[in-house]
Amino acid sequence: MFRRKKKVEFEGPRTAESIRRWLIEHLAERVGESPENIDTKKTFEAYGLDSRVAVQVSGSLEKIVERRLSPGLLYEYQTVDDLSGYLAKELGLAGHS
Repeated sequence: MFRRKKKVEFEGPRTAESIRRWLIEHLAERVGESPENIDTKKTFEAYGLDSRVAVQVSGSLEKIVERRLSPGLLYEYQTVDDLSGYLAKELGLAGHS
């Protein structure tokens, strides 16, 4: 039958690092890679994420950050580092530089 992908859960307090880690794990799951193989400076597009997936990721992030986000967020901030940095700054989270 159809296999459902394991949902990557968010654990612990929301910090810049925890959001970055979630993005890495979520991206790894989506593209069938190990989190260790995810280059956080490589664009989401380079990993083959299309607009449908970008909207899904944005929706998942909304639940984590408890805030409405733009569906085009992954096109505005095109890498894990850019996106996690933006979210940390916008949310005033601990651990952002």
